Amino acid sequence: MWLFLAFLAVPLIEITLFIQIGGVIGLGWTLFIVIATAILGTYLLRQQGMRTLEKLRTSVNELNDPTEPLVHGAMILFAGALLLTPGFFTDAVGFSLMIPQVRSWMFQAMRSRITVSGFATGPQHAQRQAQRPDVIDADYQDVTPDRQEPKGPSGWTKP
Repeated sequence: MWLFLAFLAVPLIEITLFIQIGGVIGLGWTLFIVIATAILGTYLLRQQGMRTLEKLRTSVNELNDPTEPLVHGAMILFAGALLLTPGFFTDAVGFSLMIPQVRSWMFQAMRSRITVSGFATGPQHAQRQAQRPDVIDADYQDVTPDRQEPKGPSGWTKP
C-alpha cells in the first residue's frame, strides 16, 4: 500500500513543483537545474560510492560486520537513481541521502527495528560448528568404479 501511494504521490509532487518553479524562473533555468543536478549527482555517486566500497573492502578484510557499509552503499545507489530522475523533489531526497550523517541516522533508525540473531564468517564459524554434537566433520573420497564398457573400434582406423 505504501509503495502504491509513493508511486502516486511522487509524480504529482514533481509535476506541481515543475509548474510552480518553472513559472517563477522560466523554462530554460528549470531545464538547466534539472540537467545540472543530474551531472552533480553522477559525480557525487561516483565519489561517495568509491569511498563506501573501500570501507566495505576494509570491513570484510578485517572480518568486521559489513552491514553498515552495505547499507550506505545501497542508500548511495538509491540517491544516485533519484538524482538522475528529473525533478525537484527527487533531487532534494537524493541530495539528502548523499550526506553521510543523514545515511548514518537512517541506518541507526533501521537497525533499531531489526534484530540480528547471528553473524559469523571465517574460522570462528567453523569452530563453533565443530563444537556441536550433531555435526560430523569428515573428508571423503569417491571410490565408485568407472563403468565404461568397451564399444569396439571407433571407426577412425580400419583393422
